[in-house]
Amino acid sequence: MFDTRLFRPSAPPKPHEKDWPSVRGAINEAMREEMRRDPMVFQMGEDIALASPFGVTTGLAAEFGRERIRDAPCSEVAVVGAAVGAAIGGMRPIVEFQFGDFMSVAIDQLTHQAAMLRYLTGGQVRVPMVIRLPCGGGQGAGAQHSQSLYSWFAHVPGIKVALPSTAMDAKAMMKAAIRDDNPVLFFEHKQLYRTRWPVPDAYHDPEHVATFGRAVVRRAGTDLTVVATLTMVHHALAAAQTLAAEGLSIEVIDPCTLVPFDTETLVASVRKTGRLLVVDEAYLNFGVQAEVIACVTERAFDALKAAPRRLGNPNVPVPFVPPLQDVVLPGRARIEAAIREMLAR
Repeated sequence: MFDTRLFRPSAPPKPHEKDWPSVRGAINEAMREEMRRDPMVFQMGEDIALASPFGVTTGLAAEFGRERIRDAPCSEVAVVGAAVGAAIGGMRPIVEFQFGDFMSVAIDQLTHQAAMLRYLTGGQVRVPMVIRLPCGGGQGAGAQHSQSLYSWFAHVPGIKVALPSTAMDAKAMMKAAIRDDNPVLFFEHKQLYRTRWPVPDAYHDPEHVATFGRAVVRRAGTDLTVVATLTMVHHALAAAQTLAAEGLSIEVIDPCTLVPFDTETLVASVRKTGRLLVVDEAYLNFGVQAEVIACVTERAFDALKAAPRRLGNPNVPVPFVPPLQDVVLPGRARIEAAIREMLAR
């Protein structure tokens, strides 16, 4: 079951938690700091001056004005096309889609223009642009607003794909995306927007910028490796905590970016544990799970003690009705069950 209670606060933040940044606030802070630092950075999107629908751009229009926080018509292809033109002209646009599902409408502008122009010009043209894509299910938003389509774009050369799962990573990775000279798709899981975590002092350093292609070991372990993305990171950590009481030591790895992908950290973990479970909310067919498993079996097949396993959406649209939604999306209980089965063999 996809346990939405992990991301749904049951009470207002405690006094000490009010100073912890949310993922939504972290992304806002990163964009604000980068717009102050670089006058070439601007934003486009539907109703972003009003911070609709998730409040990520709250307050930016008041500080930077409507020239740099530009409301756009309901035409994803036009917005992405304009961003490509602005990027090759020397600007650094940030595009917001209200729902990442509709990136499909602008796929030609992205895959044939933004992704390829640097290659087609022999490196003479750069396309520094960020597209922010709210994604994922768990909120009863229905089939057309609950998909996680990042594997589509990880398949295309010339595009970087970022998947932040914490406030710390959301801020540092957004800064890296804005400063990158290539198009970056920045997938933001809607369930994580309001979640809050304590952060180290580096969070408050305006020059703390992530390095793409570095995975994070969220929890060290010796019995089995779980690779998880976005909300699944937190489901996996919750499962690992439960299983620790049974004497099982589970390592949880967050890849952070799909492109570039940190194969080395993953292979090193599997060589230590000998077992691999990959958990991702997206569709199973030809997805992230399969690619991760392929990377491991090509490089560390001899270290495997059991066949790798994957969990994800069983290739059906995400239902609107919460009970059905909970059945379709993987969660803590299914992760725990899969780990027990793998370790029992």
